[in-house]
Amino acid sequence: MAEQKYRIGIGYDIHPTVAGRDLVIGGVKIDYEKGLLGHSDADVLVHAIIDALLGAVSLDDIGTLFPDTDDRFKDADSVLLLERVYDKVRAEGYWINNIDANIIAEAPKMMPYIPKMKEILASVLGLSYTDISIKAKTKEKLDSVGNGLAIEAQAAVMLEKISD
Repeated sequence: MAEQKYRIGIGYDIHPTVAGRDLVIGGVKIDYEKGLLGHSDADVLVHAIIDALLGAVSLDDIGTLFPDTDDRFKDADSVLLLERVYDKVRAEGYWINNIDANIIAEAPKMMPYIPKMKEILASVLGLSYTDISIKAKTKEKLDSVGNGLAIEAQAAVMLEKISD
């Protein structure tokens, strides 16, 4: 099979909200009465980006690489996991062209935190701030997300073959 110049991946994640945990999304700690339940820090945005990257280069998903049965990843900083995954993507011969993502939450409001999320992700991934789009959406009070029981994220990435 011939090498492809561009590859696209999509990712998705959802975690339930719970009291007693920090809310971390896009590497940013958000002041809120609930956090997300998960084995790691449960950063839904970063997890969606990780799965999009892995899917674009046809590697295993996040749960296979960082299983919730492995204590090494208990309360792990997802941004550090993202760095490890991006190393794998570059080893496959690709770099990120751009990222487009959605955070879906009824509360808290995400818009005030998005610039800092973009700064963190751009820095970690060696991208320009304008190479990352993050949008905040709600579910209009529908389903578990709309009722504040969960937060979800979607991400799409476009990879480009690294020129020799």
